[in-house]
Amino acid sequence: MPLSALFWEARLKRDSVSGRIPLPVGPYSVFRESDGWFFISGQIGLDPLSGELVSGGVGEETSQILSNISNILRESGLEWDNCLKVTIYLADMGDFQVVNEIYGKAFSAPYPARSTVGVKALPKGARVEVEVIARKPGI
Repeated sequence: MPLSALFWEARLKRDSVSGRIPLPVGPYSVFRESDGWFFISGQIGLDPLSGELVSGGVGEETSQILSNISNILRESGLEWDNCLKVTIYLADMGDFQVVNEIYGKAFSAPYPARSTVGVKALPKGARVEVEVIARKPGI
C-alpha cells in the first residue's frame, strides 16, 4: 500500500475513534484528495461513535450528516466555502423542504452547485445521503 494511502487510513482510524468521522459502511473511502480536490463520499446520518443511524427522522439525519461533513472538511483544512458541488439523495422527495432548510444554514452565498435526487432506498434505511466535492484554494 502506498505511503499516502497508509497516512489517510491511519488518519481516518484516528478521527473515527475520536468520534469525529464515522467509518464507512462498505469498501470505500470516506473521502479522497487529489491535487487539492476533495471528494467526500455520500454520508448518511451515522453517529460517529456508535456507527448507527441517528433517530428522530430526516431532520436529525440531515443535521448529523452536516456535522460529519463539517468534521471531514475541518480535518482536511477546508471549510464550507470550499465546497463546489453537493449532491443530495432523498428516499422521499417529500422531505425536500426539511432537508433544504437545514442545508441552507450550513452555506452562504455563493452557494455550491447542487443536485437533489430521489432514490428508492439508501444504506441502513437512511432517509437522506449527501456527497460533496470541494477544492483547496491556491493548489
